[in-house]
Amino acid sequence: MGSDARVGETQQQKLAELRRKMAAIPGRGESAVERAPHAAESRRPALPVPAALAELLPDGGLVQGSVVSYAGARSLLAGLLAAVTEGGGHAAVVGVPRFGLLAAAEMGADLERLAVVADPGPDPMEVASVLLDGLDLVVLGLDGASVAPARARVLAARARNKGATLVVTDGAWPNPALRIDARIAGYVGLGTGHGRLHSLTLEVEVRGKAGAPRTGHLDLRPSAGRVRWFPQQADSVGADLPLRAQGAAS
Repeated sequence: MGSDARVGETQQQKLAELRRKMAAIPGRGESAVERAPHAAESRRPALPVPAALAELLPDGGLVQGSVVSYAGARSLLAGLLAAVTEGGGHAAVVGVPRFGLLAAAEMGADLERLAVVADPGPDPMEVASVLLDGLDLVVLGLDGASVAPARARVLAARARNKGATLVVTDGAWPNPALRIDARIAGYVGLGTGHGRLHSLTLEVEVRGKAGAPRTGHLDLRPSAGRVRWFPQQADSVGADLPLRAQGAAS
């Protein structure tokens, strides 16, 4: 058997295993079909996001069945996954090998509801397509690729029909419903190259298909024994615990 054939067989085995896992999620696949939006619907429900970010989003969350393009700090991705799984949803991260599970857990993520496929093989979009059948949120790393419009339309249609939200990062996706860009704007707690990070500030820009972009600053800092997001305050410097999740600073 040639190397290409072996790779293909391994990929098919991986997809078959993912389908079995999707079928095991209680009621998710059936409910996704039942709530598939009709063309006449003008407004769809949204997945939960950190409250500080919700103020910047046109719908107050990530619209179910939509594709969102994300660029920037991984910490906010962790916050999105934490909000969905903490709220009882199921999510997955595909093709983002350095994703910080510790950061997500400290933000409240339910790791039993979060799947990580660090190495999705030669076709990560196919893996994401399978996961959209059974999950509420799928984060897909594109590894610098630019997705062809025809392929993007197919995957976007699958997300829409299943009522799942697809967040794509580390690449170019044509015509997403929403673009979110986040960059580190400052931090507190590091001295001359060492020490513990106590808080992190992100500058976040949100752009929809219509209307002007929305921009705001979010602080990530410990509060009441966990790591939370806050709209930036003039006095948002204090923290009651050190921020230990190294993934949160990336």
